[in-house]
Amino acid sequence: MTSSASADSMAQLNATQLVANMGAGWNLGNALEANANGIPSETAWGNPVVTPAFIDRVKAAGFKTIRIPVSYLGNIGAAPNYTINSAWLNRIQEVVDYAYSRGLYVLINMHGDGYKTITGSWLICDSSNQTTIRDKYQKVWQQIATRFQSYSERLILESMNEEFDGQYGNPTQPCYSNINAYNQIFVDTVRRTGGNNTSRWLLVPGWNTNIDYTVGNYGFVLPTDQYRSSSVPATEQRLMISVHYYDPWDFAGEENGTITQWGPAATNPARKSTWGQQDFMDAQLKKVRDTFVSRGYPVFVGEYGAVDKTSADSTNNRYRADYARTLVSTAKKYGAATAYWDNGYNGAYGFGLFNRSSATVTQQGIIDAIMSAVGGTTPTTPPTTTPPTSTTPPPSNGRSCAASYAVTGQWQGGFQAEVRVTAGGSAISGWTVTWTFANGQQVTQAWNATVTTSGSTVTARNVDYNGSISAGGSATFGFVGSSSGANGVPSLSCTAS
Repeated sequence: MTSSASADSMAQLNATQLVANMGAGWNLGNALEANANGIPSETAWGNPVVTPAFIDRVKAAGFKTIRIPVSYLGNIGAAPNYTINSAWLNRIQEVVDYAYSRGLYVLINMHGDGYKTITGSWLICDSSNQTTIRDKYQKVWQQIATRFQSYSERLILESMNEEFDGQYGNPTQPCYSNINAYNQIFVDTVRRTGGNNTSRWLLVPGWNTNIDYTVGNYGFVLPTDQYRSSSVPATEQRLMISVHYYDPWDFAGEENGTITQWGPAATNPARKSTWGQQDFMDAQLKKVRDTFVSRGYPVFVGEYGAVDKTSADSTNNRYRADYARTLVSTAKKYGAATAYWDNGYNGAYGFGLFNRSSATVTQQGIIDAIMSAVGGTTPTTPPTTTPPTSTTPPPSNGRSCAASYAVTGQWQGGFQAEVRVTAGGSAISGWTVTWTFANGQQVTQAWNATVTTSGSTVTARNVDYNGSISAGGSATFGFVGSSSGANGVPSLSCTAS
């Protein structure tokens, strides 16, 4: 298969430039890493074949990076050559090109080959047969790296996914040492294939992509990069650190309807986890900054997100959006890039942001939260006072609207608020809400509305997807603001069109 990148030049980006260029990331999950009885098949787990039209939709939503998990498994031939099935490698390249040719950053990895629960898995760190595993791993990566050696810096290779011994206690030896060995083999192999691979950014994980087990004294060793191109400045790195973030798991991943709310806007303590809130998230991401980013090794939060629990709590999507917004903004603050985990499923406990069959958006609110965070930061201190509210009853008829304002979280120097726009007795096709802050507050970032300010006066207009509201229906938008002491609730004016 001919590469679409055969003549691409390599931009030598430092860590800060790379993270900024990667922007908001998204995972094409449960596609190229899916398998049936140990044979990779992109439709095996219920998702449709990936199309260019769908990648166009992901790009149009604002994502600049796509992580493409890939499994090889039974598509690897026998020793001694371990040849990858050519049709499979061609398909991987084809999907990569869908994103790469559209100017996106693309990451590919070795994903399911290290899961003990997957039929045909072989990259097992506590197996006794490490000599064979390392030989196979080296030869597979040599083929992958050779196929993509001419692609520019917008292609990033990731050595493996969530590699560990399968138990969730402290890391064990020699398993962790074997993970370190895989990472070293990966770096050496990719670099020695030549071309742009000699200076390409490479991504390596620690134990199970766990932050604590990667930054702490548990055995993680950064690979050496002895075959790196001499064109890379000696003061710069070309290695990234991969971590994943799903804390607290009872909110983010556990498949029950008990814990459905997160963050300072949570209204029901019984539905909010007792740990893993903004202060914890901030502390975790600060650890990766202090350990790696400060030394020139950028961190990539390659997976994060929270499953859909709206079947148990109709307000759940609001907290999923809050979680995503806070994670992305906190990662940005500490010099890390991010990629939301999307498994393509939009039902109960799914992570989906899109309908892949129709190439449409299903969770615009979460996408808006991610995009707002890429361009700003969200305070992470829990509220300390009872949030005030103000409500204007909606009119009973007419082409009109009303708006209600609620402060959903407060902290020293800032607050978060939500405005609900309700249509009157007739459907409306657009709305504008205005108010004047009496205490010097300022909007610092907003989502689900286009917000402009003139002095203390704020004007919020609908965006393209939430302007049309049926009679009696409503839409919401939110924002983060700054305050200095008093934070009175303004009176709102709503105009419908």
